Amino acid sequence: MSKAPKRVAKNEAGIDRSKYYGLIDAVKLVKAKANAKFDETIEIAMNLGVDPRHADQMVRGVCALPNGSGRKVRVGVFAKGAKAEEAKKAGADVVGAEDLFEIVNKGTLDFDRCIATPDMMGLVGRLGKVLGPRGMMPNPKVGTVTMDITAAVKAAKGGAVEFRVEKSGIVQAGIGKASFTEEQIAGNIRAFVEAVNKSKPSGTKGTFLKKVSISSTMGPGFKLDIASVSAA
Repeated sequence: MSKAPKRVAKNEAGIDRSKYYGLIDAVKLVKAKANAKFDETIEIAMNLGVDPRHADQMVRGVCALPNGSGRKVRVGVFAKGAKAEEAKKAGADVVGAEDLFEIVNKGTLDFDRCIATPDMMGLVGRLGKVLGPRGMMPNPKVGTVTMDITAAVKAAKGGAVEFRVEKSGIVQAGIGKASFTEEQIAGNIRAFVEAVNKSKPSGTKGTFLKKVSISSTMGPGFKLDIASVSAA
């Protein structure tokens, strides 16, 4: 038998799948089970009481993680003139206009987050088939279509995480690294849950936050007692 199944079996030994854990207890368990040879990402999954097929139940937003994501993010900016220079000074990795359009249109994306000034959206909008499926289309609702390029680039570099509900009603995101302290991970979880909760659409009926669970990249998942997150 290969090593992977043995490691998985060892990680899941003694875990009660039906139990809901307090925030701090869950974080401790996730860190303890993150024993891969790389710094695993701590991931959160939230089951929401929405039907994204209806426009008035779409959940989308951005969360500025107080302790960062632990991930090095490459930022691409569509801008011209002074705003292009501002983007470069702010630390953007790729900056351009028509030239960047041609590169991206051919399928080359040398960045993880995409930001654009409003005047560039006529051009960027034509890249919907390339950026859309990757969840990278700039949107004013999450602060990626803006004239404040410096703030947007710094937010992206500093750990701002975009979220969007999937067809199944689930929101998922990476909210830190296993090397983070328990307090850093817990703080990021609180901030993310709060951001999603604040994005509750007006058309939602019944329970909005149905289930929240956390895991590491290679580790098992743990269901959170939602009250423990809110109380914290």
